[in-house]
Amino acid sequence: MPAPHRPGLRVGSALTIPESELSWRFSRSSGPGGQGVNTADSRAELVWDVAGSAALSPLQRERLLERLSGRLVDGVLTVTASEHRAQLRNRNAALARLAAVVAEALQPPSPMRRATSPTRGAKKRRLEAKKRRTDVKRLRRPPQD
Repeated sequence: MPAPHRPGLRVGSALTIPESELSWRFSRSSGPGGQGVNTADSRAELVWDVAGSAALSPLQRERLLERLSGRLVDGVLTVTASEHRAQLRNRNAALARLAAVVAEALQPPSPMRRATSPTRGAKKRRLEAKKRRTDVKRLRRPPQD
């Protein structure tokens, strides 16, 4: 039975990465698997060119390039998966990981914190705590005759 055709990788409601923009590389994986590790190319590497992607709006591209700057090499994002023994499971894990990384990077920035001054009660509590601390330290000193 052939695998169902996917139009692309769905990343939230705002973005679907076309399958044609994703490229795969497979290599031998480290870890468990016995003799199979030495022969099977089960490690999956998923590569996506963020800078050259036609699926992104200019705002999305700018946000991804800025937020993923530490992970990108010449505008290309690479995600690897080698935790499973089967190549298919590693492929699915790499797809899920890419979707999660891109979705997190596309989140809108959180609103800036509005600066507030301490309340009168907070100032009073802080000063009382300082006085208590002063008294404790004063009691530790040797007596002054």
